[in-house]
Amino acid sequence: MGLLGWFNHDVITVLDFNREDFEVLFSEAVNMEKYAKSRLDILNDKVLALAFFEPSTRTRLSFETAMLRLGGRVIGFSGTEATSMAKGENLADTIRMLDSYANAIVIRHSLEGAAKFAAEIAESPVINAGDGSQNHPTQAMLDLYTIWREFNIIDGLSIGILGDLKYARVVNSLVQALSYYKVKLHLISPELLKPRRELLEFMNSRGMVYDWTDDPHNVIGDLDVLYVVRIQRERFPDPIEYERVKGAYRVDLKLLSRAKPNLVILHPLPRVDEVDFTVDNTHYAKYFRQAGLGVPLRMALLKLILKGGD
Repeated sequence: MGLLGWFNHDVITVLDFNREDFEVLFSEAVNMEKYAKSRLDILNDKVLALAFFEPSTRTRLSFETAMLRLGGRVIGFSGTEATSMAKGENLADTIRMLDSYANAIVIRHSLEGAAKFAAEIAESPVINAGDGSQNHPTQAMLDLYTIWREFNIIDGLSIGILGDLKYARVVNSLVQALSYYKVKLHLISPELLKPRRELLEFMNSRGMVYDWTDDPHNVIGDLDVLYVVRIQRERFPDPIEYERVKGAYRVDLKLLSRAKPNLVILHPLPRVDEVDFTVDNTHYAKYFRQAGLGVPLRMALLKLILKGGD
């Protein structure tokens, strides 16, 4: 797709993009890091609509901050209690209404396929901020960007993904994004939370190199990146299943005593108890930097989509 192809483009899944697109986005994000605490007037004639049907802190606020830093304005909602959907309005009509008000729509929804549905209705570009357990493309873009900023490269890295590999949409999108690079994946989870068959079939179809273990001690010494995912109660269809796996892992100093000196620990946040607070003060912890980079990364994304590469 390249530089010009970003303009007016929907962001539904990372598979809509390729490695060249990521390089364009990352280059723009590096430029935007200089303005992450100031203001530009690039989008001063644009309005961004945030349609968050699910709770969010980092994703919603980073999109809002990014738009404001670019000089644009933001409308929208978080939750449906104060909207007409509480009166029975359907999703399609809500999207049509937002489309008439804004130049782009960012949507988060519990239903898989909601973002794609919104994109089919709206004339303005739609950005998926998470739908069901399937996709969270801008989080995966942020994850790749953080790894790239830490190592100046992604090819050749050994990357471990620890936690909920079955229901976490960030895992699905991250693995798809990593399929464009030559990495070695170590998948770490309880048996109950092994990756779904569709994701395994995808990795096989892309020729990705990966293995699975239920014990992080087996692979910690091989990792350049450890990506930790919360075991999410809200994604489990069966509460009993959640009770069997909650608290399965805890990344602590004992585990990290066997890690490479340059190991990078990432986490999409929020965390519960899967990363011990003592890890925060180590050089391994990069998850707060990762969250901070969400603003320049999404500034770059909004600029490319709403203004192009000028």
